[in-house]
Amino acid sequence: MLRHLPQPLTPPYLSPLSWHPLPPWLLLFSSEIYIKLQCRHSRRRISSSHREPAGFIASHVANRLVRNYPDYKIVVLDKLDYCSNLKNLLPSNYSLNFKFVKGDICSADLVNYILINENIDTIMHFAAQTHVDNSFGNSFAFTKNNIYGTHVLLEACKVTGQIRRFIHVSTDEVCGETGENAAVGNHEASQLLPTNPYSATKAGAEMLVMAYGRSYGLPMITTRVNNVYGPNQFPEKLIPKFILLAMRGKTLPIHGDGTNMRSYLYCEDVAEAFEVVLHKGEVGHVYNIGTMEEKKVSDVAIDICNLFNMDLRRALIRGEWTI
Repeated sequence: MLRHLPQPLTPPYLSPLSWHPLPPWLLLFSSEIYIKLQCRHSRRRISSSHREPAGFIASHVANRLVRNYPDYKIVVLDKLDYCSNLKNLLPSNYSLNFKFVKGDICSADLVNYILINENIDTIMHFAAQTHVDNSFGNSFAFTKNNIYGTHVLLEACKVTGQIRRFIHVSTDEVCGETGENAAVGNHEASQLLPTNPYSATKAGAEMLVMAYGRSYGLPMITTRVNNVYGPNQFPEKLIPKFILLAMRGKTLPIHGDGTNMRSYLYCEDVAEAFEVVLHKGEVGHVYNIGTMEEKKVSDVAIDICNLFNMDLRRALIRGEWTI
């Protein structure tokens, strides 16, 4: 419905990538997604780890890989947390190259078993608690899932010694806020300046991945993604939450003055970007997946109000922001 609001991702906004052939097997963790890939000349398995492979972004990535690469065997490991839903994987459920496993990456025994039993050699690690507001109330859960869970996965990679590519999915929030008058946004070499418990745990996970790359030679790639929106997103996030409230004729709450700048990417654009990184990303590099288009939170709220013909003065609840 709102795809026309933020500009869709276009190739110039993804750092230039050169072609690198994938290893025989790739493991996709997305709240634990494991993908086993079978190619023409070799057998490949993929695992993607994301707190919600049956959740939002990772489900779109998994469905895309299942659809576009029938020779790949996709194995999904998911904890099925509150924001996950197996229906998100319905497009892949009856595909011969797809398999689902319920589990948690914080379980070292399970992760080691899957890596060995499925002969995984490439990992896409999406697994994370991601809702900023929740991180203020239960920050220890974010430390456990985002840092400890990543550490368990990295240690399993070190022990098995069979991983040839590890794609760690981080967030642009590790670099902090972008000011309204900033001349340029964050880039791949930007300093990490997290501003909340969620982004702090994601920054910590990035440091662990980097350390394992340097200490043990883990072939890691890090991606940092802007805010993503689209079908199947759990309504704790800004755009789906505002849409549901607007559909019910309720007010839209805005924290603070609403001037925080955010980039918004459509989920299928992001899935396509991960497909590019998977096949062409260079080991040791960081890739920002984003757009040159930024919007104030207040502007997003106004756009949604206008779509539903809502009275702005009655529809918006804000802190210091006034119309």
